[in-house]
Amino acid sequence: MSQILAASSDTGQSGAVFIWVVLAYIVSCIPLSLIFKKADKSAVAAFVPIWNTIVLLQIVGRPVWWIVLLLIPFVNLIFIIIIYLDLATVFGKQAGFGIGLILLTWIFMLILGVGSASYQGPIGRPTAA
Repeated sequence: MSQILAASSDTGQSGAVFIWVVLAYIVSCIPLSLIFKKADKSAVAAFVPIWNTIVLLQIVGRPVWWIVLLLIPFVNLIFIIIIYLDLATVFGKQAGFGIGLILLTWIFMLILGVGSASYQGPIGRPTAA
């Protein structure tokens, strides 16, 4: 009987952990959805795991095949840094803001999403003269 009670309490605890993980994921995706909305992309894409990375790559003007590089350990760190620095640039921010995105991602993405920064187009896009 005690084994059944122990098993049921473990199941309840893992269910609670699952709910907390899902809630943390949703809360972490909200700033990204605000950024997507500013860039005229679907805000729903922020909540879908691989799609959000593809949309982020499109926003910063990097090729979609970079998603393969993001799957390689340690290499992905370099490319994430590049993507966040590019994200700051496409919203008219300086490199210091990009460093903030790297170190305090959710906070700086929220600032980018609700702040006055406007999307200026992907990097490498020709500007109108």
